[in-house]
Amino acid sequence: MVDDETWVVEFTVRGVWDRALWPVAFGLLNTCMSHHPAGLLLDLSGLHDPGAMSAPLWLTAAAHGERMEPAVRVAACLPDHSDLSARLSGAPAGRLVPAFPSVRLARSFLTGTSPRIDRVRLHLPPETAAAVRARHMVSTACEQWGMTPLVTRARLVVSELVVNAAEHAGTPIQVLISRRDAGALLHLAVVDGSPVLPSIRREMENPLTERGYGLRIVDAAVNVWGALPTRTGKIVWALLRS
Repeated sequence: MVDDETWVVEFTVRGVWDRALWPVAFGLLNTCMSHHPAGLLLDLSGLHDPGAMSAPLWLTAAAHGERMEPAVRVAACLPDHSDLSARLSGAPAGRLVPAFPSVRLARSFLTGTSPRIDRVRLHLPPETAAAVRARHMVSTACEQWGMTPLVTRARLVVSELVVNAAEHAGTPIQVLISRRDAGALLHLAVVDGSPVLPSIRREMENPLTERGYGLRIVDAAVNVWGALPTRTGKIVWALLRS
């Protein structure tokens, strides 16, 4: 689950750790990190893991996040006096995965220590015509941030994402535009109230009349894009490199 305000992904694991859970957790972690969040919060407070067998997985995720550009910080909420807490509290594990007794404290750590990003936000009605305002905001942001080479692609991408949200979700829309990695990356995100995640339609019966080209255009115009659920719907994002 991603927080659309902070762009921190909360990854929750409950139950007893066993070998069957490892590949599931590994795959979901890869998915979370592929969306390049601002931070990853591991809520392991409900995980029973005698012997701390899951520790290498969380450390591997944190080490991978450290190597990403920009880096993705990882923090954990751990059960008190557990084997896992003891395993992750020492050096160097404690540096890679700082542990906290509550989700609130872990979240505060991530949002307080993550690199500052320039961000603008726009609230739009569920209308396709709202894409005009989104394009204008993207142009203004890119010009102010010295990212004018990205204006054409960014306008195209944000327009397609807003139109898709208006047509398929039909809820109020939020557009978030942020500058990351000292201006090398432009992050675009569109938030709506529908939980249905988008996907590219690989085959079309009648390509001359059918709709469905929006995400194909986005896929061709950006470096990477994706979608994640939020507490009230979903967020579709795209990353452009200057």
